[in-house]
Amino acid sequence: MTPPPRNRVVDSDKVWTTLLTNTKYLPGLLALEYSLRASKSAYPLVVLYTDTFSAEGHAALDLRGIAKQRIEYLLPLAGKDYSNDERFYDCWSKLQPFSLTEYSRVVQLDSDMLVLQNMDELMTLPLDNDERVFAASHACVCNPLQKAHYPRDWIPDNCAYTSQHSTPSLAAETGAAASFGLGILNGGLQVVNPSLETYDIILNTIRSPAKTLNYDFADQSLLSDAFAGRWVPLSYKYNALKTMRWCHKEIWRDDDVKNVHYILAPKPWEDRESSDPTHTWWWEFNERRLADEKERGLKDGW
Repeated sequence: MTPPPRNRVVDSDKVWTTLLTNTKYLPGLLALEYSLRASKSAYPLVVLYTDTFSAEGHAALDLRGIAKQRIEYLLPLAGKDYSNDERFYDCWSKLQPFSLTEYSRVVQLDSDMLVLQNMDELMTLPLDNDERVFAASHACVCNPLQKAHYPRDWIPDNCAYTSQHSTPSLAAETGAAASFGLGILNGGLQVVNPSLETYDIILNTIRSPAKTLNYDFADQSLLSDAFAGRWVPLSYKYNALKTMRWCHKEIWRDDDVKNVHYILAPKPWEDRESSDPTHTWWWEFNERRLADEKERGLKDGW
């Protein structure tokens, strides 16, 4: 079904977006939005929300003047049991930016990210509808926490980042070939030129139980399959999974990282006592956000 025409909710045809379906990730979103402004991005953030997002969450966004836009909650006709990773039920809706044709460029970010350096260059990255349909960073398939329910082929030898260990300078500039190893991207950051043609491919795939029942990682499994080898591999620095700081220490450089992704649990806002240095970065940004909001007389507990 082709989505109805919509108006932009901001005065820009290029936007950052992030998905919120509940308030669990709201602390992360507020830090993300603050970090984007701190990086002096020229582009606004739009929160994509579903009908499951609460009035309390809306009030927090409205109080801060954060733009928001309603989207439909997206689910396959039949999908895997994600009881081990319930977040994946929401992740299908992260495919909706492909339908937002009121914008010429959308860069989708997960709400558990923190921008450390300006990355506006993603707004002008060349894409097409052929061999450069969208851009993303590879998934790390090392399974560093040894989760028993992860696929057995998720091992370091199949990881695109392992292939870059001997070339850390190159790893800071580009990712390994999109087809390398398992050819799986991480869906936390997606650089998209919205297109109904592309969105139709996504919808046709999500309506195929023969496909979706085999997708271990929801949206990123679908994109990796439906557009195999047709996406642009970005450097890890744009989607620096926090676990990579130790499981791919050969390429990780703190000074190169532009965007940290706080994958897995606990999230920084759930564990103030974490010894993970990347969590310390998050808390430093969040304390600055809270101090700034206090100066503006904004104190709502978020």
